[in-house]
Amino acid sequence: MSTVAKILAKNIVFAIIFLLGFFTLSLSGLKSFVDHQHQQHRVQIQSHALSFQGQKLELFSKLLHSTYDYDILAVVDQQNQDVGSYSKREISHPTLASWVQADKPHRVTAKPIAAKVTYQLSQDKLIGWFNTLSIFILVFTIFMVVVGTLLTSQLTARANRKASEKISKAIADEIKQAIDNKEDIEQFQLPGAFDQVNTMIQQLKEFITTKLSKTEELKQTAYVDPLTGLSNRNSFAEFFTAYAKHTRGSSFGVLFITRCTELQIINKVHGYQEGDRYLCQVANILQRQIKNVEGASLFRLNGSDFATFIPNVTIKASQSYADELTGLFNEYQVLADIDSVAYTGIVNFEINRPLGELLALADTAISIAETKHKNSWYVQSYEDMEDNGAIGYGGQSWGKEIDYVIEHQNVSLLTQLIQPNARNNKIYHEVLARFTNTSGEQMPTASFIAMAEKLDKIILIDRLVIEKVLSEIRNKNLTEQSFGINLSSRSIHDEHFIIWLERRLLKDKDIAARLIFEVSEYGLQQNVKDSIYFINMVHRIGAKVCVEHFGVGITSFKFFRELSPDFIKMDGSYSRDIENDKNNQYFLRLMIDLAHRMSIKVLAEGVETQEEKHTFDEILVDGCQGYYIGKPEGI
Repeated sequence: MSTVAKILAKNIVFAIIFLLGFFTLSLSGLKSFVDHQHQQHRVQIQSHALSFQGQKLELFSKLLHSTYDYDILAVVDQQNQDVGSYSKREISHPTLASWVQADKPHRVTAKPIAAKVTYQLSQDKLIGWFNTLSIFILVFTIFMVVVGTLLTSQLTARANRKASEKISKAIADEIKQAIDNKEDIEQFQLPGAFDQVNTMIQQLKEFITTKLSKTEELKQTAYVDPLTGLSNRNSFAEFFTAYAKHTRGSSFGVLFITRCTELQIINKVHGYQEGDRYLCQVANILQRQIKNVEGASLFRLNGSDFATFIPNVTIKASQSYADELTGLFNEYQVLADIDSVAYTGIVNFEINRPLGELLALADTAISIAETKHKNSWYVQSYEDMEDNGAIGYGGQSWGKEIDYVIEHQNVSLLTQLIQPNARNNKIYHEVLARFTNTSGEQMPTASFIAMAEKLDKIILIDRLVIEKVLSEIRNKNLTEQSFGINLSSRSIHDEHFIIWLERRLLKDKDIAARLIFEVSEYGLQQNVKDSIYFINMVHRIGAKVCVEHFGVGITSFKFFRELSPDFIKMDGSYSRDIENDKNNQYFLRLMIDLAHRMSIKVLAEGVETQEEKHTFDEILVDGCQGYYIGKPEGI
């Protein structure tokens, strides 16, 4: 057999092995890529579902169809009614598509909107690209076999001639030297003749190292947020799955979702560079907080949301961490001169729950936190939601329930006494509204109010509560008592609501004189000019105003002379262990003295023990409210 034939046979064998290896690895890689693509798409569907609460499922189906390329798409509601189906055509590469499972329909349950999505992503482009690459590799391999055989045979022949000449000369020299020096001929060695092979091996090592480096760069792009350097949402989803598998449901922890609420405003007013700086600063604050917490992890989920997971910690134990976080945000807010920094929703990290449900629960908690003071946090547990029949509510379900409450006036009223510290003081009873859903079950009030705010229905709810209070006072002849009614910041800054309220109170002016409207300090500070107008209108009618959750804002007392409220109600955080906290007592004495100089009465809420009540009496608080004083009762 000639040398050329031997080289050709070897090259063909190597080419077949190479092609088999290439197609095996490529198909395996293609299958992994398709699987990962489906995994990411399921996460994207859940993400769209979270942001699509309150909208029609038909629009959700159209959004998916217009955003992604499908061969098949079907969306059904809870009753398995089709709300949007699309079928493009059969897959043009059935065998290959079947091997990589590209023709397999996938099903996803989008719980936030109570819908089931069946889809089949179009892989025509990917498979077509793979076929083109395969043909190119095949043609290139054949070309290299033919050309390589010819070149190798010529190079081999030339190398053999040169090697033969060198070896012959070397042998001759070594033999001559051995004979001349009378050395043993068996001791001589031939010089190395394979340096080129070593060079090729070294180049191959460098090539493999380069490819591995590029693979690592691609991994960084897929799982790391480029702005903050934190792990991203894809990484969080994998972390959740891996943690659940590793612990097998035996572990527990707390999940913080922190939302940077000022991002859109900063981007619009100051530019995206300032927005990026703001996000990085929030990320730095969050990283500093978990630096010394064992096992804690931080992720950036999207443009404005960060997730902090703290393992083996209870909800109660995590609240001190949340308070510290609020303090750091308050400090940064002053330095950055912005309205707020971020709000945090806190939930149990229950690994037996779907991740989408966990994030939806945290989103509800953030909505509630935003109704409180600046940079606040709120804990939302599954137990609380389940006890009140609210688990699984999406934006659309909440909208229907709120509309039902408004239409059928499904609101009941309780009152809680605010006890004066002296008999000659006249305080009032705070009205607490409770709302009933379509099933006749009472809904969680905090969640109901937060979702009414989010869905822009809070003004209608405030009007409903006011009408209900006025009706109860009139029907039960309670004109000798005074009642406090909570109003949202949205309502007091709405021109049409103020006009309606003034006209409504003028109809029952005798009752209006017995009303005290409670508005949060944070709500009044949002628009001082409108707040002053609201308070002046209330005073003209003969009613009064109480600033609730007082003392947690960074501008407390700044607008006192302009606002001139009748009462201030200290935030419940001041009541905790007040008998042992000398710093809080000193601070409260100063505020009480200042308030009394301006004829403003000071109230304390959240009074739960006799010691707390006694301490507030000593520092001359005008009235106390809490379970120690009295629990809510029917009006």
